[in-house]
Amino acid sequence: MSHPDSHPDSPAEARRRALADELIEAGRFFFARGWVPATSGNFSARTGADEVLITVSGRHKGRLGTDDLMLVDLHGRPARAGQRSSAETGLHLQLYARDPAIGAVLHTHSVNATVLSMLAGDALVLRDLEVLKAFPDIVTHASTVRVPVLANDQDIPRLAARVAEALDRDPACCGYLIAGHGFYTWGATVADAVRHVEAFEFLFECESLMRRMGRS
Repeated sequence: MSHPDSHPDSPAEARRRALADELIEAGRFFFARGWVPATSGNFSARTGADEVLITVSGRHKGRLGTDDLMLVDLHGRPARAGQRSSAETGLHLQLYARDPAIGAVLHTHSVNATVLSMLAGDALVLRDLEVLKAFPDIVTHASTVRVPVLANDQDIPRLAARVAEALDRDPACCGYLIAGHGFYTWGATVADAVRHVEAFEFLFECESLMRRMGRS
């Protein structure tokens, strides 16, 4: 995980270690809740203006260690030769490039998020629930959050272009679904992004239950 040019006692290296610990803990929490089964999902955190810590491709998110995280620049180039990050690294880097205030991006694969992504059309609309106040600038339950749903695509640059279009239409958006795939959210810190995952997953579960009970 360490940057090849970083002294082990430097402030930059201390920050990388602290962020790694936060991502590792997030992986354990999410796996325990069933939100990142098998080796699904990917996590990242911004460590500097032009550097991101991200999960190595194919690693189990419930059993992450420091060797399961790697550094890339904002073009996706690894700090160490021979390492390969998630195939979806471009979706993380797109968000960091779009907004310098974003400090972490988390991608999960829960049952509720995946099923709703197949049922919701081009957006999942969440409204009138207290937990909506977990998101930035929402101060009342009498609010509506629109979560864009994008068609899955193995061509990440093409998918990233569609994500950009969706976020341009709704700049306040703080999460999106990929149909039949999973969920992306982000925040200023890892803790903020974890809070968003937890809040969205609660809301997704409520929505799933309401649909089963005949209320859409």
